[in-house]
Amino acid sequence: MQSYDNFAADAADIIRVAISKRPDGIAVPDWVYESQDPAIQEAIAAGIKVILFNAGTLDKAEELGAMNYVGSDEYIAGKAGGEQLVQLGAKRGVCINTLPGTANIEARCQGMIDAMTAAGASAEQLPLPSTSFGDPAAISEAVKAYLTENPDVDGALTIGAGEADAAAVGIEQAGKTGTVHLGCFDFNEATLDRIKDGTQDFAIDQQPYLQALLAVTLLASNIDFGTDLPTAPVLTGPGIINAANVDATIAGVKIGAR
Repeated sequence: MQSYDNFAADAADIIRVAISKRPDGIAVPDWVYESQDPAIQEAIAAGIKVILFNAGTLDKAEELGAMNYVGSDEYIAGKAGGEQLVQLGAKRGVCINTLPGTANIEARCQGMIDAMTAAGASAEQLPLPSTSFGDPAAISEAVKAYLTENPDVDGALTIGAGEADAAAVGIEQAGKTGTVHLGCFDFNEATLDRIKDGTQDFAIDQQPYLQALLAVTLLASNIDFGTDLPTAPVLTGPGIINAANVDATIAGVKIGAR
């Protein structure tokens, strides 16, 4: 997709473009069930084998007739993020969502909220327009405004590393660095630098390289050789990156293993 302005419809259109190319198989994230499920069902009805990766669930794969789901269980990963914030002492958390309505992102935020609530803390979602996805200025301004209006918030989780970069700026502009614990899904170089210097607490790693690699490998092997795995779903996360293992993660990045 060239933009996220018409996310749900465009995600379905890409599947239909793939169908028109008459492939043997399609590996696809199922981000928005309402729009993408009919397109995925069209692919399967056309005799195309489908495997879900990155976004979706095993239940969704079985419902649609897809081979398997490869990725992180987003709800479990979200719970891991909420549990981390609670362990850090956060009493009120916020999940910053720049792609509201997408199934995997909603599951991440819900998992975080449920984990914090179960521990006696509280949490809520800050949904931002999807046009803010990839717009650091819009995200940092929204985070700054939210923290200013909600001074008791002491934990924040973003749906991606880019959002964490922007959120860190917003936290700093709100004068909350050191008092608002910050975590994110995925990571980049800036994420690891912040974890190392103590201005970010953790990142949740779903190992996305493995998601596409394993999905395409399993799909191709099934098409070419009829192989299949009894393991379902094939989970690639969550793993927590924090001060305890950030140096090992950085070492892995340098050699292309992370």
